[in-house]
Amino acid sequence: MARQFIDEGDVGVLESPEEVLTTLTKEGKRKWVYPTLSKGRFYRPRLIVAWVLLVFFVGLPWVKIGGKPAVLLDFVHREFALFGATFYPTDTFLLLLLALAVGVSILLLTALLGRVWCGWACPQTVYLEFVYRPIERWIEGPEHKRKRRNEGPWNWDKVWRKGAKLGIYIVLSFFVAHTFVAYFVGWDALMEWMRGSPTDHWGFFITAIFTTGLMLFNFGYFREQMCTITCPYARIQSVLLDPDSLIVSYDPNRGEPRAKRSKKKMEQEAAGLLPAQGDCIDCFACVRTCPTGIDIRDGLQMECIACTQCIDACDVIMDNIGKPRGLIRYTSENELDNLKTRRFRPRTVIYSVLLILLTTAFTIAVTTREAYDVNVGRVVGEPFTELPDGTVANRLRFRVRNQTAQTSAFTIEAEEPAGTQLRIVGVSPIALEPQEMKRTEVWVVVPAATFATAQSHEATFVLRFDDGYEERVTFPLLGPSP
Repeated sequence: MARQFIDEGDVGVLESPEEVLTTLTKEGKRKWVYPTLSKGRFYRPRLIVAWVLLVFFVGLPWVKIGGKPAVLLDFVHREFALFGATFYPTDTFLLLLLALAVGVSILLLTALLGRVWCGWACPQTVYLEFVYRPIERWIEGPEHKRKRRNEGPWNWDKVWRKGAKLGIYIVLSFFVAHTFVAYFVGWDALMEWMRGSPTDHWGFFITAIFTTGLMLFNFGYFREQMCTITCPYARIQSVLLDPDSLIVSYDPNRGEPRAKRSKKKMEQEAAGLLPAQGDCIDCFACVRTCPTGIDIRDGLQMECIACTQCIDACDVIMDNIGKPRGLIRYTSENELDNLKTRRFRPRTVIYSVLLILLTTAFTIAVTTREAYDVNVGRVVGEPFTELPDGTVANRLRFRVRNQTAQTSAFTIEAEEPAGTQLRIVGVSPIALEPQEMKRTEVWVVVPAATFATAQSHEATFVLRFDDGYEERVTFPLLGPSP
């Protein structure tokens, strides 16, 4: 941005500072960040949570509940398994309730705890900060050495370190990619495809290679830009947060005016021999440790993922200079303004009530869902057929899904209209495996007198299952005009 100013008849342009992302230059080029690791009071809990989540992320497609993976999003067969419950495209209402409940949970979690998901539980953060970057530090050394090596010429030391890291990253990305694909096809099918020839499942082979490349690009190069550029959550947090939300923030009331100074000068300040300064000694420890390269002292920013690295870094500095911890801490905007923080406020109460209602409705809908999903439709073609014996035939298709965990079988009978005959295409009773769906064509033959007063007549069918369950469905039969 630029604005004009007038000074003694001269017209000029006063340039205001341009704000750009911390990982980009003003020209839009990539600017690498080399965050130093700060092991403080929040690092160990985050490490424990990260490894528990890694086991969780990898294990979900492996662990089976009711014979199916704990999470399986099978779009090809239009089947979704979530912790023992299986959903189908016909469960639109259930899936809508689930999506709404997840959305409201995000709103409530953000309003209360800020971006705790981003800093503690997001797979992007977990894999990058606790798998890929530790490997990089192990092979290439501390951040200052890595920065100097990257900016220097290519030599044997640089080649073998980069090569070793790339090799490990490829293997790791291959595993992460297959874990990701397993959420959509299951490990059983995945292992079978991996043992076969790529030509037998070329679609999966291409998908796996492409996903591996994406993982390698993301965790090896794109990194923090996934959070600052691609992820929409960072850009809508200003709408989700309010002055009472929990955030990681620098306390300017305590830290300002900041100034570089020795411990001796700080003692002189305490004795009143020098003007008092803020607790911040402008050491930039919080900036060097930030994985997105921001300066937390500039206030709440879109790029902050609330990872607490700056808290751990600042606490060490405060300990060294004899100041209390908490210059950077978990707080809220109201608390920084010396106002009372309200955990329960209108928006959190509304979110909580909505979440309870949605969860209750979802639970009731799941627990009261019918054991069998039955749907009747007309086969494409002629709406009806007049047979030589004077009867009228309608060709219908019964689609039945077994939503139980047991094998079942069923028969189809007609209650209305009187004199109806059913000619089932195939074997009856019709067997159904657990979670199986079958389509059965049935010729419904009725006397012509059925359409003596109207061109359509409501028919009633009874489906009887061998476990004692019965379901009645109605469907209009069509015939000749009276």
